[in-house]
Amino acid sequence: MRPEDLKEVLAIEKACFSNPWTTDTFLGEIQNKSISFPLAIIHLEDRKIIGYIIFWLIGNEAQINNVAIHPDYQGKGYGELAMRYVLEHLRESGAELVTLEVRTSNRPAIALYRKLGFQIIGIRKDYYTNPVEDAYLMGLTLD
Repeated sequence: MRPEDLKEVLAIEKACFSNPWTTDTFLGEIQNKSISFPLAIIHLEDRKIIGYIIFWLIGNEAQINNVAIHPDYQGKGYGELAMRYVLEHLRESGAELVTLEVRTSNRPAIALYRKLGFQIIGIRKDYYTNPVEDAYLMGLTLD
């Protein structure tokens, strides 16, 4: 992901989330090259950004901070492909544990994360706003 991608990325963010990240938040991730890995997902045939995934890698632990696929492309396997790509990269980089938070009401995302081997390891009370909602803390131990 590059700063010039942010117009498309922010449109996807606003279409997918009730409490979207700001331009400054995305720029911070792009500039934090020591630990942050913001990736744009580009549809090759349509030649446009259809989603993104941002993760941190600190030592042998990773945190997936933001994942979104444009609503027009959801349910077609792009999110799963992106997650599998990132998980393989993390394995190769020596990560042993990957965590993420997800709204407890986000059944499609929870199903995907379970399919990939993540388990619920905790609940973060009132983690989200707009509306206020708990988050599941999910984790995956990498082999």
